[in-house]
Amino acid sequence: MNSICPELNYGARMARLVTNIATSDATSITVRGRDLGGDLIGKCSYTEMLYFLTVGRMPTAGETRVLDACLVTLMEHGFTPAAVVSRLMAASVPDQIQVSIAAGLLAVGSVNAGTMEGCAGLLAEGVEEKDWAQWCRRTVEDHQRRKKFVPGFGHAQHKPDDPRTPALFRVAAETGFDKRHVALLVQLSREIDDSAGRHVTINATGAIAALLLEIAVPAEIVRAIAVVSRAGGLVGHVMEEARTASSRALVTAAHERIPYEAP
Repeated sequence: MNSICPELNYGARMARLVTNIATSDATSITVRGRDLGGDLIGKCSYTEMLYFLTVGRMPTAGETRVLDACLVTLMEHGFTPAAVVSRLMAASVPDQIQVSIAAGLLAVGSVNAGTMEGCAGLLAEGVEEKDWAQWCRRTVEDHQRRKKFVPGFGHAQHKPDDPRTPALFRVAAETGFDKRHVALLVQLSREIDDSAGRHVTINATGAIAALLLEIAVPAEIVRAIAVVSRAGGLVGHVMEEARTASSRALVTAAHERIPYEAP
C-alpha cells in the first residue's frame, strides 16, 4: 500500500479527518501554524518553504543549502525528453503554458531523474544494516542477478564521472551532511566498481538521493523534488520555444531519421 496516500477506513476515521497544511479566512492565510503574510512572505525563501511544507519544520541553514543545491542540480540538462515534450506541447498549445510544463513533467520517471527515488529507497534500507560491506555486496549481486542497474549509478553521457556529483558532495561536506547516507553511497560505489572491473559513475540522481535523506526528506517523496526542480527548467524551454520554434526542427528530424516502411 502506498505510504504517501494510505487507504482510509472511512467508517472509522471520517470524523477525525483534518489537514495540518493550511487554512484561510477573510483576513488571513495560515500555513502549518504560521501566518503567511506576517511570518513567511519576505522572511523565508522558496527552498525553505518547500522544506517546511515537505518535512513539517523550517530547515537549518545547512539543510537549506543542501536542498537548494539539489534543486539547482536537476533544473536543467539541455534537450532531455522532458524538455522536448514541453517544446512540442508549447508549439501545439501555445496559449497554455501550464500544459507544456505539465506534459514535460510526465517524463520525470524511472529512467530520467526519477532514478533518485530507487536509490533513496536502497540507501534508506542499507543505512540501517549493521554490516554495510555485506549489504553492498548483497545489493550489487542482487541487481546483477536480475540484470538491473543499481539506481543512481551510470550515465549515458557523463563518463568517467558526472560533473554534478563532486559539487554535491562538496556541499554535503561543507554543511556536515555527509555522514551516513553519503558515506554508504560512496561505499556502494566502490563495490559496484570492484564488481564491474571498471569505474561506474555516481549519477547526480544518486548523490541527490543521499543528500536528501541526510536532511530528513522521506525516501518515498524524493522524486517530487526532481519534479519541482525540473518544472523551473522547463519554463526556460517553453519561453525559448516561443522565440525559436525549435519543435519544427525536431519534427523534421523525426521524419528524416525515421522513414516509413510498408509493414
